[in-house]
Amino acid sequence: MNELGIKPNYSELARKYKCDPRTVKKYHNGYEGKAKNRNTVSKLSKHKEEIKEKINYIGATKIGVYQFMKDKYDDIGSYSNFTYYIRKKHLIDEKSKNNPHPRYETPLGEQLQFDWKETITMTNKYGEIYEFNIFSAILCTSRFHIFEYSKNKTREDVERCLVKTFKKIQGLPKIILTDNMSSIVNHNTKKFVPEFMGFCKDIGVTAKHCKVRKCMTKGKVESQNRFMSWLIPYNNEFETEEDLIKIIDNISKKVNQEVNDYIGCTPIFAYNKEKEYLKPLPNKELLERYENDIKSFKVPSTFLVTYKGNGYSVPPQFINKVVKLTELDNKLYIYYNDELISCHDISTNKVNYKKEHYEEGMSRWINENSKLNIDEVVENNLKELEKLNGRRINNE
Repeated sequence: MNELGIKPNYSELARKYKCDPRTVKKYHNGYEGKAKNRNTVSKLSKHKEEIKEKINYIGATKIGVYQFMKDKYDDIGSYSNFTYYIRKKHLIDEKSKNNPHPRYETPLGEQLQFDWKETITMTNKYGEIYEFNIFSAILCTSRFHIFEYSKNKTREDVERCLVKTFKKIQGLPKIILTDNMSSIVNHNTKKFVPEFMGFCKDIGVTAKHCKVRKCMTKGKVESQNRFMSWLIPYNNEFETEEDLIKIIDNISKKVNQEVNDYIGCTPIFAYNKEKEYLKPLPNKELLERYENDIKSFKVPSTFLVTYKGNGYSVPPQFINKVVKLTELDNKLYIYYNDELISCHDISTNKVNYKKEHYEEGMSRWINENSKLNIDEVVENNLKELEKLNGRRINNE
């Protein structure tokens, strides 16, 4: 028909082959059907290696890596397309988790669950290693939660983080629920230690702990801990401890703005209703006493403990031990097991070594048979540190 210049009857052919006349016309004009293999390149291809690296960090999840990549780049696209790309390119093995347990709910303002995400290790851009813990708390009905950065997990740290949580949610729940964490529970009696019970009485909350090996009774905070996997892709991406804390705060905000499938809305929306049922906070002086009076700190190899951004020395024998810091009358008192081991005037200097501490630490690094004069080395180094402090203050 083409050779004779005869136009086919598209309608008749469509009836014969049970298709649309436009389909017949399309094929008549040269259409050969869809290609079996499409040659389009995904916009995620240029990020393939970075996605593969981040997704294979221990504890990383697809949603965590997606949030990280979305913050870093503008062309990541939708989450569904992101997960499809990961499956298609076999960047990780799909793992299914099938551990159902019955759900239960508590009344508005009734319960807050809390737990530790323990011993997280991350490295900044310059190779410095940061070891820390995350205090995770959640209001059970609204699923509104708080993440708090903490160097240690002592009883004082638990109390400090709880006070910060109460201030952020602007009220008190009736009950706080946790597991048998060693810092606040006597493992012989399975009861809270008297000091923590005194804290709860002062603040005005009732403390309960879940049954042994029954962590699902505080499953809401356990399930929220998965969101800390959003933090893992930021490994090697931050610079300072302050940057790390800001990242954690940013994750908290994002999580509270994500729609929770079970309650059908965002936690921040549900919290605005639940906060009406919380008890009022106790007086400001009481909260500040528990939040600010005593801080715990693990002494690093520099034997400088950090307080308000500046370092203060302790004797080198306390390296890797946990000491407690408290400020009184513009002086910083440092204790180990209730023994005062160092006292400093509060300073604007970045580094504050006592000469005797520095001499003791330096003597461990200088060989006894060395010809170097320890007193001379100490004197020169301390002078250089003073110059560094002076330059810092002038720059500020």
